[in-house]
Amino acid sequence: MKKLLNTLYVTSPDAYLSLDGENIVVRKDDEVAMRLPVHNLDAVIAFNYVGASPALIRKCTENNISISFFSGNQYCGRFVGKENGNVILRKTQYRFSDDQQKCLDIARNMILGKVFNERYVINRALRDHEMRVDTDKLRNASGLLQKAIENIRKCQDLNELRGYEGEAATVYFRVFDELILQNKEQFRFRGRNKRPPLDNVNALLSFAYSLLANECAGAAYSVGLDPYVGFMHRDRPGRRSLALDLMEELRSPVADRFMLTLINKRQITADDFLEMEDHAVIMKEEGRKTVIQRWQETKQEVIQHPFLKEKIQLGLLPYAQALLLARYLRGDLDAYPPFLKR
Repeated sequence: MKKLLNTLYVTSPDAYLSLDGENIVVRKDDEVAMRLPVHNLDAVIAFNYVGASPALIRKCTENNISISFFSGNQYCGRFVGKENGNVILRKTQYRFSDDQQKCLDIARNMILGKVFNERYVINRALRDHEMRVDTDKLRNASGLLQKAIENIRKCQDLNELRGYEGEAATVYFRVFDELILQNKEQFRFRGRNKRPPLDNVNALLSFAYSLLANECAGAAYSVGLDPYVGFMHRDRPGRRSLALDLMEELRSPVADRFMLTLINKRQITADDFLEMEDHAVIMKEEGRKTVIQRWQETKQEVIQHPFLKEKIQLGLLPYAQALLLARYLRGDLDAYPPFLKR
């Protein structure tokens, strides 16, 4: 299994990245704010608008360290090194993506994993916080998601599958506010909105999903797959469709539980958010720093992978699923095994 290396997150908008020998240097106001050895890093994710030096970009690509740039929560672009894997795997991926039945076989398992994990999050709240949640509402949602799982198993059409996925997401987010146990006035959830997010919870969800999507894209690339060619999410210029596919089953057990922990443990507050004139809500720099620090800590947690039967760090979960998908495409597995949280 791959070793989990560090990811450098640059949240300050006026920071500039440069190279000094074998070190990445982060400069702010013409002063060195941070210096890190190149060999300790797996990726750099920058939310700055000043940029990075050509020398640093070349050094990172030579060492297979990706550099991703974001504007707010929106992905802008990515520098990577030479292609990983082999052309035969990617050609197989492209052939599968053009075959509706093969797309369905993969996507159905991914969405089964997504709905199964949504139900797990709800059932976990029922088990751990029975006295603090509306148990009737959550049990009803859990039952509806179980019915969705049964329908998805029998589904024989991609559009039908997308319909079941959308219905399950509606059920899940309808009770999502019940999972927020602290700071209810500051973090009340009234429904999912994202372009732009209109409240603190949606801003936090969008940011967590952006971090997860980027890691799924990196995981796909690291095993030799094309992050832009998916099976559930169809081709669209600029959209990392496979990364979105891979993250579906990881949204609730990784990103959602992460952000719920931040809120319920009061590790983030309303002071970390800013409402703009158009009512869009964004995270302040200090809020992003807090989220990223906790994200890095969360990635170090060790879990038991239900299919691999191995203990891995949570940060390696996107890589493990991308690896299993690659094995399926090569013919080493009879089906793609989704991650099912136990």
